[in-house]
Amino acid sequence: MLGTATARRITVEQRGIDRVPVEERRGKPLHLAGLWGGIVLNPLTVVYGALLVTFGLSPWQCVLAVVTGNLTWIATGLVSLIGPAAGTPTFVVSRSIMGRWGNRPLALLNWLMQVGYEVLDLVLMVLAVTALLDMAGVGLDGTGKLAVMVALSVAQSALPLLGHAAILRTVRTLLVPFAAGFAVLAWLTLDRFAAPEVPAAGWAAFLGGIALVASGSGLGWTPNAADVARYLPAGSDRRQVVAAVALGAGMPQMLLMLVGVGVGFLTPEASDAVSGLPAAFPTWFAVPFLLLLIVQLGALNGLNLYSSGLTLQSAGVPLGRVAAVALDSVVCTVLAGIVLASGDFNQALSNFLLFMIVWFAPWSAILVVDYFMRRAHYADAALERPARWGKAGLIAQVSGMVASGSCLVTTIWTGWGAQALGGLDLSVFAGLLVGGVAYRLLNNRDNEGAAR
Repeated sequence: MLGTATARRITVEQRGIDRVPVEERRGKPLHLAGLWGGIVLNPLTVVYGALLVTFGLSPWQCVLAVVTGNLTWIATGLVSLIGPAAGTPTFVVSRSIMGRWGNRPLALLNWLMQVGYEVLDLVLMVLAVTALLDMAGVGLDGTGKLAVMVALSVAQSALPLLGHAAILRTVRTLLVPFAAGFAVLAWLTLDRFAAPEVPAAGWAAFLGGIALVASGSGLGWTPNAADVARYLPAGSDRRQVVAAVALGAGMPQMLLMLVGVGVGFLTPEASDAVSGLPAAFPTWFAVPFLLLLIVQLGALNGLNLYSSGLTLQSAGVPLGRVAAVALDSVVCTVLAGIVLASGDFNQALSNFLLFMIVWFAPWSAILVVDYFMRRAHYADAALERPARWGKAGLIAQVSGMVASGSCLVTTIWTGWGAQALGGLDLSVFAGLLVGGVAYRLLNNRDNEGAAR
């Protein structure tokens, strides 16, 4: 994408949240499709599909939930438009809407979410190593798993230090082998799959499944959207950008989640989709696939660590990117240890995905509405010297969070709105609608500047 000899050298990227100079912006929207396609081709996507089975959904309900939830990649495509227009990470633009001080709690929430994804990926890597060793007759105790986890955490920290170009090349390199691996997984799953006689679940479980898919797909990736799209030229075609993200990520993720649904029905007794692979599939496939899984998840966490480091800087934390990555890695390792000790990966994953909706659903809608209100114009002053507080943005954000939280259903929390609706989870729709509409009504700015 960068296309120069200098860009191809292995170096530590020094750019943080500063604006990408015009002369360094290259590539085409189509490049985003390859990047996002490589990102979603990961085992966690399969786990999301398998997790739908635990909601008690029938096979056709799982299919509908996967298709509907992945439509939120359109929202990620719309947020990606901010990248070429502003040339800055997503949360720098968010700062111009919410204000310097108002943006900090949201940036910290995003940092926690990024760390959460890093934790989930790290846990899956440890489970994959454990499964491989079990197949070899080597059992790991708690200390052994801890040693594996620390080693993997250190290894995955190298890629984000090399920067955006290195992440892009790595993800693209892994795209072909992992597409092939998942194709074989899909073939083996289809060959063994027979639709079980599962009665259709009620609307409450079905809408909860849609919410989980939306969080694990497009909506969950909106905070990263402009971080990678900011390297595109400012004049990039908007329809091509949205289409590249929505199709490049949405289509493969739909297919992988459907494979995950099949895996979930094939391994209903497994505590997680990774540990259940050796029992459900032949050794000739399970061993290389688990090895590829470890490498690919490490690369995916490179993007998570990269974006979370930028988020900490956007929040005003006085850390360089190297220090931010180091902090992330330490926190990630500690939390991963807690999840492993709990022994209930599926429930931890489900609650994590659903709770994150509360803040990023309204926030995503606000960013998209703001982009069109500005007419894609981000003044330097608005980005570099935002007001302390963006009243319109903050009121809309809080309103959207209240609406989303009141319609949320998890194993540890059911909002009053969801209770009044008989347990229906409308958290995604409530957050998007209330956040976006409230911001539009509260903000009368025509096309200039930051939220005041």
